[in-house]
Amino acid sequence: MCYARKYKHLIYGNLRELDFLQDSTKATVVKALVVLSKFLGIHSQFKQRLQDYGIKIKRPDSFTSFLRILKNNNSDILNYYHKATEILRSHEKLYLKFLLLTGLRKEEAIISFNKIIDLNSVNRLDEYYDQNLNCLLHFKYTKEFIRKTKNCFISFVKPKLIDEIAKSKHVSYTTLRRHLKLKGLNLRLNEFRDYFGTYLLQKGILEAEINLLQGRIPPSIFVKHYWSPKLTDLRDRIFEALKQLEQTL
Repeated sequence: MCYARKYKHLIYGNLRELDFLQDSTKATVVKALVVLSKFLGIHSQFKQRLQDYGIKIKRPDSFTSFLRILKNNNSDILNYYHKATEILRSHEKLYLKFLLLTGLRKEEAIISFNKIIDLNSVNRLDEYYDQNLNCLLHFKYTKEFIRKTKNCFISFVKPKLIDEIAKSKHVSYTTLRRHLKLKGLNLRLNEFRDYFGTYLLQKGILEAEINLLQGRIPPSIFVKHYWSPKLTDLRDRIFEALKQLEQTL
């Protein structure tokens, strides 16, 4: 709901402000305001105002998706990773590694990273990290990880990395961003998630399995009602696929 907070004045204000936003951001803002209007009980009025201003949510078409692929520069993301880890502090380097090996969104990864530390400090880490499955159970914390449009359910993480994080310091996104900008590095953390998904696909992991790890359940009847992967098998294949990547970090 961060967009809803930032642009909540548009619920009653001049919706022409939206014209100055990029299409992708504009669509996200409009969706957030629609949700907010429902919460405020003025959905019908707000929907009419959107129509009066001629504002429609533009969904990415196939050509837009093609342009995104064409402009993709994830091929050098590992070079960026190594440049970033040369200038960051030890716990921030560890966060980047965690981000790259889980494919979580940067905000989710910070919440997860800090939760591991907090729970370990009170001897409750086993509530979050299943040692038998080597898996972080994000779904148990619905307030932080289960949302209407962006979810994360589980992440397979090796015990060694969990142990390193548990003994680490908390990570602040604001501080991390400042450190990178001071050294002249652009913020490219969102690209880690793209790289993770593409890398696993190239290593033979099924698209449905990658979707599961990245918090997506496609509207497929088969996936929703019949697909039941064996998680221990999936874990082993994920760890095997990530082995080569880990060696480069």
